[in-house]
Amino acid sequence: MIVNRDKPDRWKSDISRSVDMYNDWFMHFAPEAYRTVRVQTTKDVEKALRATNNLANIGADLLKDKPAILSTLRMSTCPPLAIDRLIGLAGVPANLVKSMEKKHRMPPQMGSGDLVGGYDLDHGLAKISSVISRMIDPDIFIWLKRGDSPSERELYRASTIVADRLCGAVANPILRNAQEKRQLAAIGKWLTASGYENRTADRGVEFGKLLPGTYSFQFNMPIEQEGGGRPVNIPVDVAIMPKSAKDDELPLLIEAKSAGDFAAE
Repeated sequence: MIVNRDKPDRWKSDISRSVDMYNDWFMHFAPEAYRTVRVQTTKDVEKALRATNNLANIGADLLKDKPAILSTLRMSTCPPLAIDRLIGLAGVPANLVKSMEKKHRMPPQMGSGDLVGGYDLDHGLAKISSVISRMIDPDIFIWLKRGDSPSERELYRASTIVADRLCGAVANPILRNAQEKRQLAAIGKWLTASGYENRTADRGVEFGKLLPGTYSFQFNMPIEQEGGGRPVNIPVDVAIMPKSAKDDELPLLIEAKSAGDFAAE
C-alpha cells in the first residue's frame, strides 16, 4: 500500500494543511502543555532546594546520594552552566557529569577512591560542588547574602526561575511529546470512527499478526540485519492493518512528526 507516494501533486496541499493544523495547535495548546510541565518542574526544583538545605549544603556527599539534582544546580548559577562548561570548569571526567545528568547515577566503573582522569570519585564530586557553590546566582537566592533561611515566597520565586531555565533548555522536547500525543489521539479517533479496532493494550499482539481492521500504537517492528544476526526492534508510532489486507500483506506504518520536519525525495 503506497497511499500518496505516487501522487506528488497532493504533497504540497497536505503539507500546507499539516502546517496550518500544527500552527493552530501551537497557538492554542502549546502554552498549556509547557505550563503543565513547568508547574511540575517547579515542584521538583523546590524539593531539590530543600534537599540542599536551601543551597547551604551542596557537598560531595549530597551529589553522590542524589545525582539527579545536578541539572537543577547547573541552572542555579550565574550564568547557568551547560554540561560541557561544568566539565571543563571542574576538570572532571565527562562520563561522571553525563552519567549524573542523563542516568541519574554515578558511573558504575567509578567507586570511591577509583582514579579516573586523575581524580577519584569523591574528589571529582567535591570539584563539581566547589564550582557550583562559587557561581550560585545571588540575585535569585537572595537569602544566601543574608545568611538565613528563605521565606516560602522567596523559595517559590527562586524555584520558578530555575524551573523556567530547565524547561527552556528542553522546550522543544516538551512540545514534541505533547504534539505526538495529539497526533496519535487524532489518528486513533479517525480509525475508530472508520471501524478499526485498537489492539495496543493486547500484549500478545506481534508484528505480522495484526488482524485486518485493527491498529496498534507504539509498535516494535523486528528488522533482520544485513548479513544475519539477531533482529533489531524498530519503534513505530502506528501500525494499521487495512480491512482488505491479504494474509501476507504488511501493515501500514505511520511515524508521528511535528510540522516543519518536511520530508523530500
